[in-house]
Amino acid sequence: MEFLLEWWAAIWGILAESGPWLLLGFLIAGILKIFIPQDKVFRHFGQNNFRSVLKASLFGAPLPLCSCSVIPTAAGLRDAGASKGATTAFLIATPETGVDSIGITWALFDPLMTVLRPLAAVITAVISGTMVNRLVLAEADNKGVEQDAQPEAKPECCMSQQTAAANLAAKPPLRHQLLASLRFSFGKLMADLTPWFLLGFLLSGLITVIVPENFFGETIPSGFLAMLMMLVLSMPMYICATASTPVAAALVLKGLDPGAALVLLLAGPATNITTMLVVRNFLGTAVLRVYLIVLVVVSLTLGWLVNLLYATMKVDLSSVIPHVHTMDHGWVATAGGLILSGLLLFHAWRLWVLPRFRVN
Repeated sequence: MEFLLEWWAAIWGILAESGPWLLLGFLIAGILKIFIPQDKVFRHFGQNNFRSVLKASLFGAPLPLCSCSVIPTAAGLRDAGASKGATTAFLIATPETGVDSIGITWALFDPLMTVLRPLAAVITAVISGTMVNRLVLAEADNKGVEQDAQPEAKPECCMSQQTAAANLAAKPPLRHQLLASLRFSFGKLMADLTPWFLLGFLLSGLITVIVPENFFGETIPSGFLAMLMMLVLSMPMYICATASTPVAAALVLKGLDPGAALVLLLAGPATNITTMLVVRNFLGTAVLRVYLIVLVVVSLTLGWLVNLLYATMKVDLSSVIPHVHTMDHGWVATAGGLILSGLLLFHAWRLWVLPRFRVN
């Protein structure tokens, strides 16, 4: 019983600290979803060049899509005429970060990591997409044909009827759009992510309770070995960017260095078994190879640079992360934690309990 109470105290501390920021992130996510015309944005990603890759990376970075929910969006992007490089960049930048994960990073880490995380995601995506475009162009040269030579024609063909219908349709009133954004944020989006949020909070609380202090650095060596360990553990697993944040924070409190934490935050959401299989199927084995190699090399390199930056600045990241046993929660944090807990429990009830009582 004592262990369970301590576990719950750790979970509640993380919920209260991250709740307000996470709710704000969901709110912004819904506004982005409703007010950004994605079909028009897709037209900018058709060329096998750096510009299309950069646009796809910047467009995908704030979107609150995890590593599985991003797949149908990326497939639609590809079908709409996006190049393989732009699609790859979107597949990496989107799950690695988002407005919701930026909010919880601000709550659980420091401002520096809050900036470095989305920046690292965009850098990884841009490098990956650029390398994929080089691969596509090299294959086209070797075969004597131009692959994806006129990708902009496809969106006009495939989306002309939809675009025309959208232009003819009356734009709904602002209040209806705001209500739609709220329904998406705290309805569909939160329902899709609830299982992974619950898993992330449970694991982070468990790590806080059972892992000894200074576990990394004493039991497990820090530096490159810690980054490699995070890479190997996180790549095959499914964990979204937001749910991975409290896990990374809990590990940092146990001695994990900032660079290894960044590797976990980049590699975990960007890839898993399902993503790798889908990438191979609709982009090709060669693209998957480039995708994984660049992700590994860039993640480790950025992790090393982040460790160097924190060491140069003489900042101990574990000292700025809120310790769950010493948190002094104000009313905003308490209210945010309660609202977030209530919403997660509501969606968990709808997902797992309510279907058992339905009569076919």
